[in-house]
Amino acid sequence: MDRRTKVELFEQIRREYEHGGGTIRGIAKKLGIHRRMVREAVLSAVPVERKTPVRERPKLEPAMTFIDAVLEADKKAPRKQRHTAHRIWCRIRAEMPEVKVAECTIRRYVRERKIALAMIHRETFIPQSYDWGGEAQVDWYEAYADICGERELAYVFCMRSMASGGAFHCAFPHASQQAFLEAHEQAFLYFGGVFAVLRYDNLKSAVKKILRGHQREETTRFIAFRSHWGFQSEFCTPAEGHEKGGVEGEGGYFRRNHMVPVPQVASWEALNHFLLEASRNDEQRLIGERAQTVGAGMNLEREHLRALAEEGFDLAAIHFPHVNASGCVKVLTNFYSVPLPVGVEVQAKVHSSYVEIWHQGQCVARHERCFNRQQKVLNLEHYLEALTKKPGAFAGSTPLEQWRAQGRWPASFDRFWEALKQRRGKQSGTRAMIEVLLLGRQYGYPLLKEAIEKALDLTCFDVEAVRLLLTAERFVQRELCAGVEIGALRAYDRPQPTTRNYDQLLETYPVSGVVQ
Repeated sequence: MDRRTKVELFEQIRREYEHGGGTIRGIAKKLGIHRRMVREAVLSAVPVERKTPVRERPKLEPAMTFIDAVLEADKKAPRKQRHTAHRIWCRIRAEMPEVKVAECTIRRYVRERKIALAMIHRETFIPQSYDWGGEAQVDWYEAYADICGERELAYVFCMRSMASGGAFHCAFPHASQQAFLEAHEQAFLYFGGVFAVLRYDNLKSAVKKILRGHQREETTRFIAFRSHWGFQSEFCTPAEGHEKGGVEGEGGYFRRNHMVPVPQVASWEALNHFLLEASRNDEQRLIGERAQTVGAGMNLEREHLRALAEEGFDLAAIHFPHVNASGCVKVLTNFYSVPLPVGVEVQAKVHSSYVEIWHQGQCVARHERCFNRQQKVLNLEHYLEALTKKPGAFAGSTPLEQWRAQGRWPASFDRFWEALKQRRGKQSGTRAMIEVLLLGRQYGYPLLKEAIEKALDLTCFDVEAVRLLLTAERFVQRELCAGVEIGALRAYDRPQPTTRNYDQLLETYPVSGVVQ
C-alpha cells in the first residue's frame, strides 16, 4: 500500500469512528483491516513511517572488509588514480574467486561507503548577479569540422557576456597566443565595446606562473594587450571550472546545437563565417527565466561598455633570427625559407595563421604558419638564384617536392623541362628551366603556365620563346583610348603634303634616253 492510499484509508477510519459511531472491532471488520491499524488511525491522521528492515547480505558480506580496506587506502592515493566501483568488482573476481556477487551490488555498497567516508560531496553554488558591461568570461573548447573533405580539430574561442548572455565564437587551427589575442579583438568588435573585467582560467597565453591565492605572473604580451584595450583580468582557482560556469556551459550548448551534425565547410574562413551566423541566431533565444532576449540585452549592454581603441594592437610576436646555410630562418620550432644571403639578420613576425619575414623595411617572404616541430616550410622561388649555380641539385630538391605536394608544379612544367634536357642536355636544360621559372617572378606563375603550354603546342622549346609569348600583345590586355573632342583647335588644321609639284622637273628631260 502506497503512502497516498494509506492516508486516505486513515481518513475513512477516523470518519467512521467519530461520526459513524462504530467500534474499533466493527470498523476493522467492515473495512477488512487489523484492529491495530484502526487504533493507529484514531491516534493520528498521519501514518507512522514504516521501518525499513535491515536485510542480511550473505553474498556481499565476505567482500565488505576488502572493499572498506580499498576505500581507506584510496584516501591517500592521487585523485585520478583511485578505485572505481567497476575496478573493485574486477579485483574481487580476480583475488576472491569464491565470492560471487553482482557488479550492481558492489556499486551500491561502494557509493554508501564513499558517502560515509566523505569521499563524495556536493557543493552548494551561490547564484550571481552582474552589472551591464561589468564582466565577460573567456575560454577555449574543442570541436571537429570537415574542412575541404577532411575532418579537422578546431580550437574554438568563446567570450560570453554574463549580464546579457550574448556570446562570440570563432575557430582556429591552433590555440596560440596570437590567435588568443586576435579573437579578443574580433569579440570586442562583435559586442561593440570592451568589458570592464574579463575572467579566465589559467591558460598559458595569459598566465606564465601561478602564485599564491589569486595572484598570477602574467605574460608580457598579455599585459601590453590588456593595457591597450583597458580592461581588468581575473583568473579562476586551478581545477575550479565552476568559477566561470557561464562560458563553460555556453561552449557545450553551442557545440550541441550548432555543430551537430559536424559542419562541412570549404575553409577556415567559411567555418568562422558559419560560427558568426550561429552566434547571431542565438541572440533571439531566451535564457532561463529572463524577461528579454539575448539580443535585447546586448543592445542595452552596449551603452555601458568601454569604447573601442582607435587602433588595434600589434598582434604579431617579433623574433630576430639569422639566415642559416640552408637559406632558412628558425622561427619558434620550425624553419622558413627566405631569398636572402646566409648570415643576414631578419625580423620575423608571427601571426595566428602565417609568418612574415621582413628585411630593411620590406616583407621578403610570407609562409603559412606550421604548428608542428622541426619542420621546414620552403618556397622554390627563394632558391632559384642559388640553383642557377647548382642545377644538379634542382631535381631532388625539397622545395620542388613541396611545390609538387601543394599543386604548384603543373605537369606542363615537367614536359617542358624534359624537352629542354633532350635538346640541350641534362645540365644546360635544367639551367634553362630555372631561367624560365625566374620569369614567373616578373609576369606571375599563372601567365607563365599559359606561356609554357602555348610553347608546348608550338613545339618551341626555348627560354626566349617563352619570354616572347609572355610579352606578346595577346597576353597583355590594353585598354582602348577614348576619343577626345578638339573643338576650336580644328582652326589650325593643315592639309597633308603632296609630291605633285615635283612632277614639273620631269618636263625638262626627254622622254627617251638615259640621263647621265
